Amino acid sequence: MLLYIHGFNSSPLSDKGVVTAEYLAANYPNLKVHQPQLPSQPAEAMALLSNLVADAVSQGEDVTYIGSSLGGYFASFLAEKYGGRAVLINPAVTPFELFDEFIGPQHNPYTDEHYQVIPEHKEQVARFNTEVIINPDRFFVLLQSGDEVLDYRQAVQKYHCCKLLVQSGGDHSFLGYEKQMQSICQFLFS
Repeated sequence: MLLYIHGFNSSPLSDKGVVTAEYLAANYPNLKVHQPQLPSQPAEAMALLSNLVADAVSQGEDVTYIGSSLGGYFASFLAEKYGGRAVLINPAVTPFELFDEFIGPQHNPYTDEHYQVIPEHKEQVARFNTEVIINPDRFFVLLQSGDEVLDYRQAVQKYHCCKLLVQSGGDHSFLGYEKQMQSICQFLFS
């Protein structure tokens, strides 16, 4: 099973989500792929993800992850807890440190959901922090230095012992993501 985990205020309908789904359908038609729309409450989002992974593991399935931004943060936690390889795209390293600037009303442009970010959400996100990567062989981290949302150097520092691809320029969406799908899948499935 592959679990694609989108970022904050995003969706499986984002450009990366669609590219991932199309590539996997064309090249891995027998692969079970889950791309859930995450609840806006972080604890509920992790409960949904954990249940999907725990169910798959209990049935003897191998689980792999692709996580973008906040989804990369969640994927780190899941891969360390349950096993499986993870590809992280411009992952958030300590997103709870950024939550203060998002407190208040939010709008997800993909789902048209309007909701509130409250201080409790910051505490919920902090519970899933993997301060140290215990199993670096499980991770392939793709970063672009032009990420305007997150400081890519934090991810370089945290994931320095993992497989890294750091590209100059780009942005938070990871420009040219579709060109990386072959190497992403080679890492996840070989």
